[in-house]
Amino acid sequence: MWRNLKSIINSQYTILFFRLILGGIFIYASLDKIAHPEQFAQIVYNYKILPHSLINIFTIVMPWVELICGIFVIGGIFVESSSAILSLLLVSFIIALSANFLRGLDMNCGCFSTDPQGKKEGAILLIRDFFLLAIGLQIFFGNSRFATLTSVFNRLFNKPRNSEVVRMNDA
Repeated sequence: MWRNLKSIINSQYTILFFRLILGGIFIYASLDKIAHPEQFAQIVYNYKILPHSLINIFTIVMPWVELICGIFVIGGIFVESSSAILSLLLVSFIIALSANFLRGLDMNCGCFSTDPQGKKEGAILLIRDFFLLAIGLQIFFGNSRFATLTSVFNRLFNKPRNSEVVRMNDA
């Protein structure tokens, strides 16, 4: 049974499905933060983790990193690097959520909406982020080269020419 489960999880089609899920979630999550940086900065400030001097640069850069890495993971460009970055973001989110959960702060996480009256879900957010982290790590360590633009370009531009094939066979 475990072998079947392992082969399903390591399947190139499962990894592709995971890429679509993780990339889509991060693309969606980035859009409201990009559209409303002031509100997102307030949410980051409410976490009381970052120094004040880093909040603005963080709230401007982080949503774009989420968007670009999400597009790359789905599109199959730098899949390993992009999934590693998204996994590191998830680790930082888990730490931030855990710190506030342990301090007893019940606040909008800013994950998908910058609305201050947004959902306050606490432990459910941690479970979701651990699940997404598992998906991100599976993409990173799994067969992530299937259905990527990189593999398509490699096949298109690294094909041996007929003359090279003949010379290789003559040698």
